[in-house]
This record gives sequence, C-alpha cells and structure tokens, in this order.
Amino acid sequence: MKQMMTKMLVGVMAATLLFSCEAEEDRQSLPATGVSPSEINISVTQDPLNPNLVTMTNLMDDVIPYWSYTDAAGNELGHSNLKTVSTTFPFAGNYSVYFTAYTRGGAVAAAPVPVRIASNNAEYFSAPEWNMLTNGVNGKTWVLDMESPIGWAGLDYPYNTTGTDFWNWFPDYAGNSWVMPNKNWGSMKFDLNGGYNTTVSQTALTTDAQTSKTGSFSFDIAAHTLTFNGGTELLSGGDYRPDAGNWTTVKVVELSDNSLRLAVIRNQSRTGEGVCLIVFHYKPA
Repeated sequence: MKQMMTKMLVGVMAATLLFSCEAEEDRQSLPATGVSPSEINISVTQDPLNPNLVTMTNLMDDVIPYWSYTDAAGNELGHSNLKTVSTTFPFAGNYSVYFTAYTRGGAVAAAPVPVRIASNNAEYFSAPEWNMLTNGVNGKTWVLDMESPIGWAGLDYPYNTTGTDFWNWFPDYAGNSWVMPNKNWGSMKFDLNGGYNTTVSQTALTTDAQTSKTGSFSFDIAAHTLTFNGGTELLSGGDYRPDAGNWTTVKVVELSDNSLRLAVIRNQSRTGEGVCLIVFHYKPA
C-alpha cells in the first residue's frame, strides 16, 4: 500500500509540475487582460441516461481552465486542465465542482457547482455479492453467529473442490464451546454510502469493553478477498490473535444474504497443527 501511495504521489507531483510549466508557457500567449467572475462561462451537466456521469465544459476562449472536484467531505477526487472533462461518480452523495480560469491578468475562480448523485452506479455494483455484504447505501451489520461461530479449513476451501486442501471442520459449538466464550463480541458494518465504508466494534477478550474503528474496505469478488483499511480489522472472538499475522486481508469463504464466513490464515497453531484457515461465521444483526 505504501509503495502504491508513493507511486500515486509521484505521479500527481509530476502532473502538477507539467501543468505548471505548460500553464506558464500558454499563459504568456493569452490576452493581457483578465476576466471578471461575472464573465466566467462554464457548464456542468449530468448524463440523462447515466446521472453518475458528469461532464464539465469550459465555454470561454483565451483562458487556461483548471477543474477540481471533491466529495462531501472535501476530499479531492480528481483535477484536470482540459477544456472538457467527463468523470463518473459511482457513489450516491453530494459533490462539488471547482473551476479556475487562468489568464495573464491572474486567476479567477468560479463559485463551486454542487452535484447531487441520487444513487450508486448500478454498473459498478451489479454483482449480487455487493448487496449481500453491504445492503448498498443503507448498510448491513454483521455479528458473530454464536450457534456456530468458528471453524477450520484447508487453504483452498471451498473453491478448489478437488484439491488436497479441500477439507473443513466446523465444530458443533454445543460440544466444543471451548473455542471461545459465548458473549457479544461486537459487530461489523459495511455500506456504500458515498464510499466503501466500514465500522468494526470489537469487544475485549476478558471484559465487555468495546473499541470501535471506522475506515474503508475493498472487496474482490473474483479473488474471494476482503481487505480492511484505515485501522479496521476483522471482527473476531476468542484468543486467536497470536495464531494469525494478518487480520486485515481475509478470505471470503461463504457469502449469502444471511450467512458470512470470513477466514484468516493460521501460520502456526499453538497446538502444532500447522497452517490452515481459521473461519469465523457471521449473521446479520
């Protein structure tokens, strides 16, 4: 992730330097007079067939355009110095489009243009797994299913149906209650309200104290992986933290409207049983 962010920052810096150099050269060829705020003429429109697609157009000559667009929290989502820019906002929510006209007489900024996206882009989230996990914009909360909260499986379970790793043991909790105390271990909430949002509330091992963290997540349906970002981690129960080194990138073993099994890789069991999946079972709250 750090390498990816570094590459992104280098790319943004390079683009900014390029824009600055090109803008200075182009600015010298512009008329010496500037423009007033009342003379700014731009268009910001949503596609009638796809309202998530927004097109920004500079309708003025003799200016260098600069566009910037942000989400409701003020996070910049992109910028451009093209005359016409089209971008897709996949999430429902409120956005702002900013425009600045650069001339030899200086820079003049237009008032921000608000953009309201009524619903998530159906194309982005057409796979049914998105709604199973998140319930879309409204969100969905999952808790440990204490009737069968935990199990163990081979590393390829359940997708390699013929491999030697295809095995599982989901114990009968009534006869194996040693796996973890039966208590409220907390909850995980996922939603697509303006972003890939998640909140995880984790109950402590020996007390009822809870710690809640809010962050984002990524969901790769094809690879059967779910990744927690921003300091959030998989909701778990029992004293299993020493058994796995990664509690942020987990395997999606099962997903339906009413059942979710997520797994971490146990590198070495405290009982010497070797590498396998520790599978936690969740149900809707």
